[in-house]
Amino acid sequence: MKNEGVEGTERFLSPDKGRGLRALRHFAVGELVFACPAYSYVLTVNERAAHCEYCFTRKEGLSKCGKCKQAFYCDVDCQRASTERTPSERLLLLTEFESHLDKLDSEKEEMNQSDIAALHHFYSKHIIELPDNPALIELFGQVNCNGFTIEDEELSHLGSAVFPDVALMNHSCSPNVIVTYNGTVAEVRAVQDINPGDEVFNSYIDLLYPTEDRRERLIDSYFFNCQCEQCTSKSKDKAKMEIKKKLSSPPEPEEIRAMVHYAKNMCELSQEKMGSIFADTNVYMLHMMYQAMGVCLYMQDWDGAMSYGEKIVQPYSMHYPAYSLNVASMYLKLGRLYLGLERKTQGVKALKKAQSIMEVAHGKDHHYVAEVKREIEEQKKEV
Repeated sequence: MKNEGVEGTERFLSPDKGRGLRALRHFAVGELVFACPAYSYVLTVNERAAHCEYCFTRKEGLSKCGKCKQAFYCDVDCQRASTERTPSERLLLLTEFESHLDKLDSEKEEMNQSDIAALHHFYSKHIIELPDNPALIELFGQVNCNGFTIEDEELSHLGSAVFPDVALMNHSCSPNVIVTYNGTVAEVRAVQDINPGDEVFNSYIDLLYPTEDRRERLIDSYFFNCQCEQCTSKSKDKAKMEIKKKLSSPPEPEEIRAMVHYAKNMCELSQEKMGSIFADTNVYMLHMMYQAMGVCLYMQDWDGAMSYGEKIVQPYSMHYPAYSLNVASMYLKLGRLYLGLERKTQGVKALKKAQSIMEVAHGKDHHYVAEVKREIEEQKKEV
């Protein structure tokens, strides 16, 4: 398929990876490589009434749909536009998506069948003619491998979407672009200098974890074994698996594997016990602390959440690539916690660090960046 509209890039056959995207010109850090409207998307149920069903704008006073009584829109224009289609297949057609049905285990096959049964149960009376079962199985496989989660500035889940052109990019654990969202449009920006002829790489997974863990996640969800430079060199694994230095004797490998298993599966195991072996910068300690921070936020224990955030944010900056949204969101959460606890100087400092990352990842004109700037300016006025 010929490139028909993503200027500065082209579709090509990537060695050992299949289809891919290649730069035809130089892209500087922070520069928009391309944008892609969603082919299809859905707002998560929890965000209804808080975000417009069409444009995902977050605001108060949304209007409820008079027909379904479920969806909320900014205005009549958004409600009418929700039935229109936008160009999102300039590089890759939806029908070209891989489904990898031949690689599914019995558990994944059962999940697909369960989802299809639910689709028939809830939507058959609203949709005149659903595709037959084999077509739906193929479609579910394609979306599972090529779908995207739309997130807000704190990485909270807003919805799910299909972006065909974005799905063309291959994975790397050291990506040179990042995907962010402006409403229901995916925006792809350079986070490294990209030269003509370079392949454009996105990351499909959370990059916090060591090589073995990342590869497991990629094989489980995307059915390939990553051979990027980060995975072949394992250069960051030692720092990510840091063990406490002042132990009387080094832990046995089986003990370390058990700790990792507990952390990955969220089994009952105290942080104190894990901390007796793992350093605070160990990614599985960070994993547990992040979960604990989430519990504190849910319970409105702001001091507890702040304490965890302070322990997490510096190791995050060390383990994640430059301009990581995970680092930005942690600074953002910390900044807002500080402000809520009347620690304004620290709050503004953290928000500024979030802003500097977001200006590259989201672009300087993004409304999330504008919101953070507004928060900083409000604090300056109060001072």
